[in-house]
Amino acid sequence: MPAETSSLTDVAMPQLGVSVVEGTLLRWLVAVGDEVAADQPLCEVDTDKIVTDIPSPAAGTLAEILVPAGTTVEVGALLARIAGALPSTWTSPVVQRLAVEHGVDLATVTGTGQGGRVRKQDVLAAAAAERPLHIESPYRPDAEPEPAGRLSRMRRSIGAHMKRSLETAATCTTWMEADMSRVEAARRSAKASSLLGVTALPIVARAAIDALAEHPALNATLEGERYTRHDAVHLGVAVSLGEDGLIVPVIRDAHTLTVEQLGLAIRDLARRARAGVLAPDEVHGGTFTVTNPGQFGSLMATPVINQPQVAILDLEAIVKRAIVIEDDDGNDLIEIRPQTILGLSWDHRALDGAQAAQFLGALRRRLERWDG
Repeated sequence: MPAETSSLTDVAMPQLGVSVVEGTLLRWLVAVGDEVAADQPLCEVDTDKIVTDIPSPAAGTLAEILVPAGTTVEVGALLARIAGALPSTWTSPVVQRLAVEHGVDLATVTGTGQGGRVRKQDVLAAAAAERPLHIESPYRPDAEPEPAGRLSRMRRSIGAHMKRSLETAATCTTWMEADMSRVEAARRSAKASSLLGVTALPIVARAAIDALAEHPALNATLEGERYTRHDAVHLGVAVSLGEDGLIVPVIRDAHTLTVEQLGLAIRDLARRARAGVLAPDEVHGGTFTVTNPGQFGSLMATPVINQPQVAILDLEAIVKRAIVIEDDDGNDLIEIRPQTILGLSWDHRALDGAQAAQFLGALRRRLERWDG
């Protein structure tokens, strides 16, 4: 970045991922002559991996736009110039305004932006933390309905992606129940041993990776009529961003990782996803996806396939149920065991019901015989 004391500051196309070499400028968010703050979004760029904002490197006035909307440029290309660059602060005017509106003391807020900069997300999080847990219900029988709001860009993007998946794939879902007694024992043991990140999810992920080695037809992508099986498992893990939507970061070469390493990788990706600091390459190139709505108490769901993958595994809540088991003498007994529903949505263009059931059966066997 040029020195902040220079009269003109260049705005260049940044490197938005290891393999990203170019991007398409979708639209300018400011016009020539507008005053801009440091880190204020100037334009939107699409790299075919992710749509992201390009922030201003300094405060000043947008003096010149060098690349019109709709143009594809290489990394490093000059996009615009800012005149009268001013020293930047930690807090932009937007952040300062939000802090005043929500009564947040910026001196008490820990910034998650570059160099510790306080972002608007940090202010909103601080404001939420100060609210009481129980408040009077806002519902009023005679209240006028609030005007309908527009969906966020991420929500629109998710909706378009899911709709496209349902229109593209011949989606079917198969469910199978599994006894999670050994998994729960392993999880408790890991917690007692202070092994970070070892929950049911990384254990299921590791068992699923092993089951994919036995049934490689599911570790595949289908693009048009081109079906490709992959040797490496690049595991997508769905991460909820709350009201902001959902994102699926990818753990590269997940087949080489232990349960503990998978757990740490999942925690790291989830943390950075919620902080909005994932690299574009980290949300692209998955070969198989796991989603875990069970952490919120869900019992059964029909996940939508993450295109161009051919299958997605759904881990539901682990709950205690009374089930019938057989003892060593062949007698039926009723015992209380932790059970879960494993769901698999799969593309009937590439797979059939037998393959889906066989994969789930292999996964269930591994979980019910789990020895850590």
